[in-house]
Amino acid sequence: MASTKEYLDFILEQLSELDEVSYRAMMGEFIIYYRGKVVGGIYDDRFLVKPTKSARAMMPNAAEELPYEGAKKMLLVDNVESRQFLRDLIQAMYAELPAPKK
Repeated sequence: MASTKEYLDFILEQLSELDEVSYRAMMGEFIIYYRGKVVGGIYDDRFLVKPTKSARAMMPNAAEELPYEGAKKMLLVDNVESRQFLRDLIQAMYAELPAPKK
């Protein structure tokens, strides 16, 4: 099942306190970027983030889920209602994320 544009719009609105958030559509899903780095994505209307140390620390009970078959597991963000939590999560993850590939 592909993700809906409505769910993407909701997540982008929740992340609106952050500058430089962008996305790219890919095969019916959406990759989410912060300052040019991939933080996660929207898969089947679920917001999943990369399993960085800071993400695990902020969400110790987060479910690990596959975004799609054959992919590495990511962490399910279940607190998408809190803009402050999402802002803090993405900011904490940023330093641990790899630089964008050229």
